[in-house]
Amino acid sequence: MTMDSSLLQARRLGGVVVVTIAVAFFAGPAAAWPILSEVYYDAPGTDDGQLFVEIAGSPGTPLDGLVVEGVNGSNGAVTHSIALLGEIGGNGLFVLADGTSGGTTSVALADQIANFDFQNGPDSVVLRDGASVLDALGYGDFGPDDVFAGEGVSAPDVAAGWSLARLFADVDTQDNAADFLALATPTPGAADFAVVPEPGTAMLLGLGLASLAGVRESRASRESDRGSL
Repeated sequence: MTMDSSLLQARRLGGVVVVTIAVAFFAGPAAAWPILSEVYYDAPGTDDGQLFVEIAGSPGTPLDGLVVEGVNGSNGAVTHSIALLGEIGGNGLFVLADGTSGGTTSVALADQIANFDFQNGPDSVVLRDGASVLDALGYGDFGPDDVFAGEGVSAPDVAAGWSLARLFADVDTQDNAADFLALATPTPGAADFAVVPEPGTAMLLGLGLASLAGVRESRASRESDRGSL
């Protein structure tokens, strides 16, 4: 599917407005905390040592005991289960990177290295705290007999070399299609965070929208080279 830059910008701006209003008047910046902020599951050529899952949360939040799972869309089986170790960094992010057999990784700013290889869609990546699901991303086209373990409507199954990243790392509307966009250049350890205005006057909301538009420029510049999926 091909989307020209003007349509992409319009879609993003619409998303900013909807998310801002919802966050400002109804809820905090995230429905659960921590949450998945970017997933890179299909590298060009070999996936070994290339893939990553980025998690957003409050700096210093311990992740010990949480688990990242890969869920097969064809039958719901858990293909990988990685126990997290460590805490959210000072930038509000934690990067779980795939490792090679030698224990190294090509992923920049990796906080933890483990062996995993999530499948191409339709599949899901789930962040769990015991039996509780903190966040989940489903991607690809799920048929009536497939198992969707994500939230809302699934995000697209992106091409090799692309990642799925939140529009804002700390905003979760619990709809994968609305929250995640495709990035031609994955950005482990870097993300945009929303500046959420306090509920109140229309003036504050307007200032919040202007601030959000500025925050998203770095994400938009990384995405400007968008091509065909």
